Amino acid sequence: MTPAPLDLLLWPFIVGLLVLSTHVPLGRRVLARGIIFLDLAVAQLAVLGVVAAHALDLAADGWPTQLAAATAALAGAALLAGCERRWPHIQEALIGSTFVVAASAAVLLLAGDPHGGEHLAELLTGQILWATPEQAARIAVLYGALLGFMAWRGERLGGLGFYLVFALAITASVQLVGVYLVFASLILPALAVRGLPPRTALRTGWAVGALAYAGGLATSALLDWPAGPAIVIGLAAAALVAAAVRQR
Repeated sequence: MTPAPLDLLLWPFIVGLLVLSTHVPLGRRVLARGIIFLDLAVAQLAVLGVVAAHALDLAADGWPTQLAAATAALAGAALLAGCERRWPHIQEALIGSTFVVAASAAVLLLAGDPHGGEHLAELLTGQILWATPEQAARIAVLYGALLGFMAWRGERLGGLGFYLVFALAITASVQLVGVYLVFASLILPALAVRGLPPRTALRTGWAVGALAYAGGLATSALLDWPAGPAIVIGLAAAALVAAAVRQR
């Protein structure tokens, strides 16, 4: 991969900030509900939808692919919300099982594709370096609507409402930043600010995430590293520093 000039990292960074705008508050809710691996399961369901669309030879950026990803994620989220109401004591096991089944189904769908491994790797690690203004505008509209809905409903969001908002946010982000970075963006800032008052936690979580995205993208450009994994490492380092400062 050719190192990217720093001035080409503007839109990837903006996309990263947009992802954090929803993932930090959603990540705090995930921790509070004790369903840590929900994001991996829903992200993998969205990936399964994308892979199914790819297997049917649909355009990668076309609306049928987006619809397939959203349908798979929303259906899975609704199912898991129902499971939480009926079997709350085994919810984490059900979430983990959903992840591994969805991941296995995606591998099977790509088994006959000579470029299947490459396509799956892209969905896991993301393609944030190739983010465009058009993609940023689309997710800005969606995230604005989701944040507005969350603010309006507040504590009345409920279990099903949370799962559906979560699925829509993850569906939009996973195709841009990949499964690994989706999980890291949700959980690591939330862990770093755990125990802080709500407003302080949100502001600090966004700041931790923004610094990590900036550092990860810059490191990727300077050292010719894959951007997604570099940002994940940046998020982990920033979260550790923030947690240490909070403890002191």
